[in-house]
Order: sequence, then structure tokens, then C-alpha cells
Amino acid sequence: MNPSEVERLPRLEPSAYRDLVRRALAEDIGRGDVTTNAIVPAGTQAKGSFFAKAPCIVAGVDVAVDALRQVDPALEVAVHAADGSHCAPNAVIAEVSGSAAALLTGERTALNFLQRLSGIATTARRYVDAAGGRIIVLDTRKTTPTFRTLEKYAVRAGGASNHRFGLFDAVLIKDNHIRLAGGVGGAVAAARDRNPGMRIEVEAETMDQVQDALRAGADIIMLDNMTTAEIREAVEVVAHRAKTEISGGVTLERMPELAASGADFVSVGALTHSAPAIDISFEIVPI
Repeated sequence: MNPSEVERLPRLEPSAYRDLVRRALAEDIGRGDVTTNAIVPAGTQAKGSFFAKAPCIVAGVDVAVDALRQVDPALEVAVHAADGSHCAPNAVIAEVSGSAAALLTGERTALNFLQRLSGIATTARRYVDAAGGRIIVLDTRKTTPTFRTLEKYAVRAGGASNHRFGLFDAVLIKDNHIRLAGGVGGAVAAARDRNPGMRIEVEAETMDQVQDALRAGADIIMLDNMTTAEIREAVEVVAHRAKTEISGGVTLERMPELAASGADFVSVGALTHSAPAIDISFEIVPI
């Protein structure tokens, strides 16, 4: 993202993470931070700095700050790298000043959120860069339970796009649905009758299934676990009568050839389920 794109990234609403942060702190602190309470004198003041130890796209700064401020609301914060920004090694992401005990107690929870979400944003950016603007990169529902809002936000911070959020906001007819419905046509007809006006996507693993989805009037056809040659053939057969989405077996190395296939979308579970956490430190010094 360039600076103007970072400015357009909708801010994550506190309601999306406040309770998650509260529960994460309760899990970590329990009856109290016995180490800090024993070692750090009451009233000691300090400044903590989050800084990247590896190149990354930042995501989750507000969540990390909330983790510290739930320990002590009086902490003062200066953010230097907004979500969606690129950070070089040793770049300071944010600084937090105030109670040394609060900084120590909230440190790990804050880092867990910031490292995880920045890892997703960084991974998403790598896939988007590899696509070269020729195909839209989507995430999936393969997210950490209860963290979907945060993880899909991090995907957007990295410049990729969100697929459906859950089971309620789009129809996606997969192989098990088709078997239980007795065929693609019946499945699409039932879904359209029950959900008028909602887009309908059908998963296809073979060219015959692509044809079935076309005849049934699917809005999007998911080309699942196909070779690149099969994907190109399917795109030609569909001929813009529906949108096409590549899914399954998508790797960063395959992105250039998949982006050149003519498909409209590529969905990548690895954006969320396999993104490595970014190495970010929180260094605290007395003031």
C-alpha cells in the first residue's frame, strides 16, 4: 500500500477486539503477575517501544495498544507506523509510556496480537505483489476460531481482499452439498429459491462440473485443485458467463502463472492458516 491507501484502510472497531483482548489478558495474568509485582517498585515509570526485527506489513497496532491500556488506561501512546504500512528492520512501530509494571504485564499479550496480525498482513502482501495486479487475491474461512474479524482485517491491511465472512453472507456450494442435493442443478435451484439476490458460487473439480455449474446459472465457479492448464481451459469454456475463482494448491511460487490464467480470483487459505508471526520486539527502558 502507498500512504493514500493506508489512509483508506477502515479502522478496526474496538468492539471487534476488546473482549478478545480482555480474555487474553485474563488467561495470561490469572491471579497476578508475580514476577513484576515482586521486582518492580510501585510508581516506576518506563517507555516501551515496539520495533520490527524483520521487514513486514504492520497490522494490529490498535489491538496491541488496547492490551496495554486494559492493564493501565493512563498509558500514553505514540504510533509511528499505521496498519498497512511497510516497516523496515529496526523501524519503531509505536511507543508507549507510563507505568513500568503495566508495560511488563501487558507485553506478551500485546505482542501476540501484533506479531500474528502483522504476519498475516505481510503474507497477504507477498501474494498480492506476486499477482502483479492481474488477479484478485482472496482469503478463506480457514481462520483461528473467534479471531476471524481480526485476521480478515489483517488480510485487508496487506492489500488482499476478503471472501465471504461466514456461512451467512454468500452461497458456496461444495462437493458435499452437491452429493446431498443429488446434483449441481438441484443445489443451485434450491439455494436461489431460498436466498434470492444472493450470489451463488459452485465448486468444480472437473470440466464436466464446470459445465454443470454454467448450465445451473452459477455466478462464480470455483476451479478447485486444478492444474494450470486445466484452469486455462476452464476459463476459456466459461468465457465470462460467470466469474472464475482458483482454489486449492495455491502457493506463492505458482502465483505468477495463476495470475496469468485469466481467472478473476484466487483464494488462498495460507494467508491466515499458515502465516508465520513477524519478529517484533517490545523494549522497555526506565524514564
